[in-house]
Amino acid sequence: MAYKYSVKANWGKNANGDSFIRHEDRKMFHIEGFPGDVWITEDNVYGGRWIGRVAGVEKTKAEAQAIVDAEITAAQAAYDAESDEHKARYSRPTDITLP
Repeated sequence: MAYKYSVKANWGKNANGDSFIRHEDRKMFHIEGFPGDVWITEDNVYGGRWIGRVAGVEKTKAEAQAIVDAEITAAQAAYDAESDEHKARYSRPTDITLP
């Protein structure tokens, strides 16, 4: 399956009642979020319309992966700086490879 990659902060549901991801969106195409406000959608007309509706910024796969990698690296560094007690309760963030 081919994907489109974009970046946009998730606003949840805004004052106008418009959701970032609508129920209809989920029925029309695959959408998945990653660290760094990176989103992947199916590379079809519906995914493209969604990116336009939310004013997302399209990225190449390499650009999107670099954003995710930077977020994971920062989260791992924060985890490494935590106490042993914290580390006993939580797992270290793992690397993510975008599809």
